[in-house]
Amino acid sequence: MNSNQLLIALALCCSTSAVNGQVGFNVCGSLENGYGPYDYRSTDAPKRTIVEKFHFPPKVETLKGGSTASTPGGDLAYTLRAFPNHPRALMATIRFAEQTKRNPPPEMIYTVSCWLDRAERFAPDDATVKMLFGIYLIRSGKPRESIPKLQSALELSKDDPNILYNLGLAYFELKDFEKSLELAHQAYAAGFPLPGLKDKLRKAGKWKDEK
Repeated sequence: MNSNQLLIALALCCSTSAVNGQVGFNVCGSLENGYGPYDYRSTDAPKRTIVEKFHFPPKVETLKGGSTASTPGGDLAYTLRAFPNHPRALMATIRFAEQTKRNPPPEMIYTVSCWLDRAERFAPDDATVKMLFGIYLIRSGKPRESIPKLQSALELSKDDPNILYNLGLAYFELKDFEKSLELAHQAYAAGFPLPGLKDKLRKAGKWKDEK
């Protein structure tokens, strides 16, 4: 598991216009941008390096302050306009909204749902974006709405332990312990390193070792 994947794994509200976690162009704006937009997965490294150097240094990612703006929000917004599917910037945006208890977060214009919607519109084949959307919905108390996002992510990235784990969390929140246990076993068999879901199932008296 690389550092980006572990960050997303460790990570484990919406606009009133959102329906099933999706808001769309009319609310969330055009993807046109003066610099980009570029696909985080395929863009030449120098473009990412430039944006991350000035707008997404560790200070911004850890929400300790802005780099070119007064808060992390201004730099996160710039990063996500240039790279709509930047996974660490999306995760930082989710955390920033939680930290500030504001949605949209300070200096960010769009709600968290909008930033995720923009990412999904820009890169509909990006499993990580759909997974992050699912994580956000779980964290927002909407596990039922998270399941289609996470299932779509799993269709794009079969047997991904991060997706399996978060899908298991969603079913746990819905008290579908049998399905949650099944997904937990799949996630751990695929190499997921954190015991959180196992601990939740054990505390609920639902954990069973595989035979």
